[in-house]
Amino acid sequence: MRSKDMTHKIMSSIKQKDTEPELLLRKALWMRGFRFRKNYRKLPGKPDIVFTRAKIAIFCDGDFWHGHNWALRGLSSLEEELSGYSDFWREKILHNIERDKTVTDVLEKDGWKVMRFYESDIRSKLDSCIESIIQAYFCRIPPQAHHYVQWLKARASELIRCLFFCPLAAKERR
Repeated sequence: MRSKDMTHKIMSSIKQKDTEPELLLRKALWMRGFRFRKNYRKLPGKPDIVFTRAKIAIFCDGDFWHGHNWALRGLSSLEEELSGYSDFWREKILHNIERDKTVTDVLEKDGWKVMRFYESDIRSKLDSCIESIIQAYFCRIPPQAHHYVQWLKARASELIRCLFFCPLAAKERR
């Protein structure tokens, strides 16, 4: 059995923001030209990633803390997973799940699209997570209005200029 001080030390070292799954998701979105707010305090639940213009709030939920551990361990249900936990941890995880539902309901009533991804899904299916975010984004903001399209157009014109005005390309055309 761990001492109270040891448990406190372990628990206080667990990150609440900038976790590895969050960073994976954010870097993938950033590399695709998407810009966002992170850990947005103005919204309930302080979403990990927020597209304010599109009103999309994204949460990266830890498997253990948000009650998804049972699926990873091959158990049949959350109840089976929680049956092996102490009362404290059972209540803590159930409270987290309930809070997630409440936050989601509040945001959705305010017109936000809420997307939740478990850390295991981000790690194993990053591309499909990104694809679903991009799809939701373009459903809420038409692609013509999106800065990403303008960014691509700007890069395309640079590429065309380089091909036609680059000294090496000019020699090859002669």
